[in-house]
Amino acid sequence: MRLLDEGTDVWRPVAAERLGETTYRLASIPVPDDETWSFQPGDIVVAERSSHDDDAPLIAVAKATDFDAPSWDARRRVA
Repeated sequence: MRLLDEGTDVWRPVAAERLGETTYRLASIPVPDDETWSFQPGDIVVAERSSHDDDAPLIAVAKATDFDAPSWDARRRVA
């Protein structure tokens, strides 16, 4: 999970339930008072590897409701 308003890139691991090939439901856990998350607990998100390494962690890149197939295809061509 990318943390916002930190002044530099900061990430926090968050549990998620896999729903599909690239979609996950973020765990419904409380957000610490001193953190602002890029997505909210319980959101369904599209995730991808943070690098081309198969062991790289997954990162949430968009809410699934905001991400259609053409958007995903375009992102894959750029990445």
